[in-house]
Amino acid sequence: MHVSDYELFEVPPRWLFLKITTSDGTVGWGEPVVEGRAKTVRTAVEELMDNYLLGKDPQRIEDHWQTMYRGGFYRGGPVLMSAIAGIDQALWDIKGKHYGAPVHDLLGGAARNRIRIYQWIGGDDPADVAEQAREKVDAGFTALKMNGTGKLERIDSPAAVSAAADRMQEVREEVGDAVDVGVDFHGRVSKPMAKRLVEALKPHDPFFVEEPVLPEHLDDLGEIAQHTTISIATGERLFSRFDFKQLFEDGHVDLIQPDLSHAGGITEVKKIASMAEAYDVAMAPHCPLGPVALASCVQVDACSPNALIQEQSLDIHYNETSDVLDYLSDPSVFDYEDGFTEIPDGPGLGVEVDEAHVREQAEKDVDWHNPVWRHDDGSVGEW
Repeated sequence: MHVSDYELFEVPPRWLFLKITTSDGTVGWGEPVVEGRAKTVRTAVEELMDNYLLGKDPQRIEDHWQTMYRGGFYRGGPVLMSAIAGIDQALWDIKGKHYGAPVHDLLGGAARNRIRIYQWIGGDDPADVAEQAREKVDAGFTALKMNGTGKLERIDSPAAVSAAADRMQEVREEVGDAVDVGVDFHGRVSKPMAKRLVEALKPHDPFFVEEPVLPEHLDDLGEIAQHTTISIATGERLFSRFDFKQLFEDGHVDLIQPDLSHAGGITEVKKIASMAEAYDVAMAPHCPLGPVALASCVQVDACSPNALIQEQSLDIHYNETSDVLDYLSDPSVFDYEDGFTEIPDGPGLGVEVDEAHVREQAEKDVDWHNPVWRHDDGSVGEW
């Protein structure tokens, strides 16, 4: 058996799917994408497939990963690691189908029967969060996440801090203290504002604060940690175990959020999860993406003892034209019950992609890019 063909499909709302076919007709699916840079990642996937993987035995996944990563003098970063990630997902899907087993069985077997999930509320500039929180809790979710703020100045007004705390208070009063509510700072908050915000949010007991500073400033996490007992989460913009190494050694993060479509795929994130376990750090994979990425996440969650909860993008504010389950032949594989989803036990990634629907959607013009925010003086702000 060897890799004989591949196809790429850019589909709405902002996803890129990869289909790899082998000489015996086995098909594996991956989701290699950087949101807003799909065409760039597409080119990187084509380079790796055309120059290396075509004609190779798909089952030598570790060797392929090492070759794709170490075979280039310049390595790492979002584009290359996302290209590797999607290829890696597809190879694991093929291997699982070849042996008639879910990926998590090939990685040591399940450590749990189901994984807790959380649901997004609010939007980029959060509003109506209390009402949305009530709707999601009534629908059965037990954990939520929302953006903490909209656009912020590097040092903003007391009113901006109060507004963030008031939103959190409204949600807490609406759903009570039995529901976990994570607050995403989205890297749009400067160090001085992060210190003020974590103190203001503390009375409302967030589940965690996510990306309190940009990845360029992870060395500031220690100072922020001194201002709060709230769990600190980060990692969606780190792309390998090497990027996470210093984060673990510094000891200020409580929850890591590697992305299975950005951080080298299943092969690499399983290693990152094991590193985190050694440092008593929990994991909640980042996944505001499509069904192949989500399936990959859940396979790693299944066999990672320190997996705490899983992000998923059903009804997220980005999904205005298509949603996660639209691309699956059997959406029931991700039925959400009591705030959990069962671990898929089908072969490979455990999901069946509706290829006809993928091809139909790929005919549409897809050109998603994140907004560029500007401050009142015209300078560029963090989104």
